[in-house]
Amino acid sequence: NRARKPPLPAGDPMPNISSVTHGFIGFGNMAGAIVDGLLLKQVLPADRIFVCAKDPDKLAIKAGARGVIPCADARETAERADLVVIAVKPYLVPDVIAPIREILREKIVVSVAAGLPFAAYEPLLLPGTRHMSTLPNTPVAVGEGVFLCEKRHSLTDEDMALFEALFSPISLVRLVETPHLGIAGTISGCGPAFVSMFMEALGDAGVQHGLPRALAYELAAQMTAGTGRLLLRTGDHPGVMKDAVCSPGGTTIVGVAALERGGLRSAVIDAVDAIQHK
Repeated sequence: NRARKPPLPAGDPMPNISSVTHGFIGFGNMAGAIVDGLLLKQVLPADRIFVCAKDPDKLAIKAGARGVIPCADARETAERADLVVIAVKPYLVPDVIAPIREILREKIVVSVAAGLPFAAYEPLLLPGTRHMSTLPNTPVAVGEGVFLCEKRHSLTDEDMALFEALFSPISLVRLVETPHLGIAGTISGCGPAFVSMFMEALGDAGVQHGLPRALAYELAAQMTAGTGRLLLRTGDHPGVMKDAVCSPGGTTIVGVAALERGGLRSAVIDAVDAIQHK
């Protein structure tokens, strides 16, 4: 059924979130992570999520595993959705958008294509299209992600309320000035790789001292998740949290001193700096 769905009129009251349809043009790792989070947190039922991708066989497998609705192409996906996520590689965006610009003018358009801010979409979309560029990270899959949103956008207040209702259950939603998108995206988007390396190192150290590897990784992961949650809840400076664990003459301060000698802080700063100057 490719019957065109009536658009959500700009300025109308936000509909019941469970009635909203959500379309993904492109269904790679990031789109899959977002869908996984939406389903895990029961934000939307699977039958209100429509997806399309270049490879129909892979799409059928990935969509079938989640119970979401595979579509034949971008046009069908856009027609059936209220909110359309552009989730293809950045270089493909112009070719994907060109044939469906008329449809997208009636939708809420959200980009997750890295490196394409609001200004890059303006000449690609028809005048009056409501759109916003974002940078989510993969932990959205478990409802613990970050959704960075460019502060410059053309969504209405009602659109933004709908966006937050959809994505705040799976992420920390934050508006960021355009010049800061790069560094904010590096911290939230590349950070999971850095943290994973740290957890792996903790696991290796645990194994070296006799812990089963699975248990060592489990402890490292829960410790990381809990520490992050505690920081968000208390709003304390990370140094305050570190100091709270370091008793005078205790074991933790010995480890902290070893990390300082090893240059942990400077290594992290250098890694971020290298990405920013890539």
